[in-house]
Amino acid sequence: MPTFVLAQSGETVRIATFAAPLSRDGPGLLLRDIVKGEDTQIAAIVGVIDHVAPDILVLTDFDFDAGGAAMAAFSNTLAIPYPYSYSALPNAGQQTGLDLDGDGFTGDARDAFGYGRFLGDGGMAILSRLPINETDVIDLSGTLWRDVPNAKLPMVDGRAFPSEQVHEALRVSSTGHWMVPISIGDQTITLLAYSATAPVFDGPEDFNGLRNRDELKLWEAVLDGALGAPPTMPVLIGNVNADPSDGQGLRGGIADVVTRGDLQDPMPRSAGGVMVADPTHTGDPALDTADWSDGGPGNLRVSYILPSAKIAISGAGVFWPAADDPMAALLGEDGFAAGPHRLVWVDIAVP
Repeated sequence: MPTFVLAQSGETVRIATFAAPLSRDGPGLLLRDIVKGEDTQIAAIVGVIDHVAPDILVLTDFDFDAGGAAMAAFSNTLAIPYPYSYSALPNAGQQTGLDLDGDGFTGDARDAFGYGRFLGDGGMAILSRLPINETDVIDLSGTLWRDVPNAKLPMVDGRAFPSEQVHEALRVSSTGHWMVPISIGDQTITLLAYSATAPVFDGPEDFNGLRNRDELKLWEAVLDGALGAPPTMPVLIGNVNADPSDGQGLRGGIADVVTRGDLQDPMPRSAGGVMVADPTHTGDPALDTADWSDGGPGNLRVSYILPSAKIAISGAGVFWPAADDPMAALLGEDGFAAGPHRLVWVDIAVP
């Protein structure tokens, strides 16, 4: 099997994903907070990114604006700004005109294609030090849920929930599904970037649980060639919002994907996750990427970077320092200065 090659031997490219809480309560507020420079959470997020210093960074909770002003302003707050960036209007906040949650009303956050209080709420952003081939980006965010191979839409008593009309119109992607080619020397990797809905906050119909699973099925269809020729060197990346061993949701989906033969799981680890392990969980706490220990589901692995099996890997990690590590100061005294999620990184190596 061919191996990924960079322009010069000895180089590495660090790829990272971070579900940092860079969404605000209304349009334009993220840009306001970035420009003011007084938001301690943004400062902590910037500190983590500066320390890990990824060459390619996927942010999965970043408010979208049509001009990319917030994305550019955020990049400029970093120690070394990124020369390339990509974003697109997410499904989050795009109203459907339908009653998606079956509460008898339309127009609220749960009635958008993806949960969102306003257009662009909680989108995604990609920052890169390597060229992004924007003209070759494929956006699958408009794919209808019912068109995903082997999709399972919510039903109640044998009837479509909340209605057949919703099943006919609803997109599977709650935020976005982007195939983003990035040039590295004379090679191209293709990010399969997305942020899935949380598999909770629904009822017995399991609307969000089923959707979370089928958002991942869309990428499986891409990798299997069901939607055309698959990319040569894909990197599945983002917030899958599912743990293969613990937490809610249909865990078998991500459990199957991390063991696919055409992908590899670098199993990024941290010392901090081990130190605050949940005693009732069965998964390896070193792999956890989020801390919801305060009244939530505990610590889970929800963010992933799964490169093609053709790519050589030289290292991987989760930025979650042990409490006695000086770098733990970047996460604040309580560990939540940059939010509940931890940045995940993988290094692609030249053989």
